[in-house]
Amino acid sequence: MAIRTSRSTSEVTRHRVFVVDDHPMMRVGLKLFLGEVSDLSVCGEASTADEAIRAMDLARPDVVLLDISLNGRSGLDVLKDFRVFHRRVPVLVHSMHDETIFAERALRAGARGYLMKQETGDYVIRALRQVLRGEIYLSERLRISVHSFGSQREVRTPISTLTDREFEVFRLIGGGRSSSQIAEELHLGLKTIDAHREHMKRKLKVRGSTELNLLAVRWVASEVGSTEV
Repeated sequence: MAIRTSRSTSEVTRHRVFVVDDHPMMRVGLKLFLGEVSDLSVCGEASTADEAIRAMDLARPDVVLLDISLNGRSGLDVLKDFRVFHRRVPVLVHSMHDETIFAERALRAGARGYLMKQETGDYVIRALRQVLRGEIYLSERLRISVHSFGSQREVRTPISTLTDREFEVFRLIGGGRSSSQIAEELHLGLKTIDAHREHMKRKLKVRGSTELNLLAVRWVASEVGSTEV
């Protein structure tokens, strides 16, 4: 993976954007699109969480545009790592997942904004500029329904009671993964995955693994349906 780090005279005033996305065509499209914007340029890219962490020091970005769904470790994990190792670099999450479900978790993990991929390029530019100004970017729909992301919000659904890790395991169960596949993908022990499953059964008030699996599959199917254009 090549990362551009040099600055020509014409690029001195352009803010450097680091793109983390596991879809090559998305990264190519963003590089081409942002390359035409006078005050923005892509300084580097990564397709996985580990690549992103390793490349940040070399890329020296002003802002990170992060997909929350990555192969292996999730974007939520990347956000937490960034908060520890690169806390001065703001992160804008760019995701296909419904903002009403994921945005609060992303902000709690350290993101400065949440933008759905179905939005047009103008919204990407607007969101990046707003985050670079030190502000939080949310869609108009989400701003209307949320009063404050700096304070605890009332829990509205059983799913919202899951921790970020339990939520990630729940999503993978809904995607058809077995416990051993989830353990391998998240680099966790099988006993840890089994413990998460037990915690989820209690929080979601389901009686057994079959009921948990069915609930997860139905939830993932409903989420996919809500993001289709």
